[in-house]
Amino acid sequence: MIRGAVAIQSGNGTKAIEAFSAGAPYEMGYTPFMNLRFFTVYLHGQAYLLGRNGAQAVAEFEKIIDHCGVVQYEPIGALAHLGLGRSYAMTGEKSKAQTAYQDFLALWKDADVDTPILKQAKSEYAKLR
Repeated sequence: MIRGAVAIQSGNGTKAIEAFSAGAPYEMGYTPFMNLRFFTVYLHGQAYLLGRNGAQAVAEFEKIIDHCGVVQYEPIGALAHLGLGRSYAMTGEKSKAQTAYQDFLALWKDADVDTPILKQAKSEYAKLR
């Protein structure tokens, strides 16, 4: 997971995907640290976005959203909606992208308006309209 995250920070989506592939069979397994359970899945989605593979990114972010009871109130649960919106936008599915952005913005409606990720999401959503 760390190698993949470093590769993402370095802008190398291919290397990140390779790093995550070794742990793929365990990505949804039990961990005593609940906030880490889907973190690899989230990073995998980010790596696919970086590599411009929107369809694969959609699949990763949907894994998290489909297991919202597991991620509960972890930031990854909300950020998966943003990742899904970006993924759908990348694949040209505008209406699905808008819905995903709306879901993210609804979850973050009470967040500090100066939060960088929120400002970025609002800007990206506005461009979809």
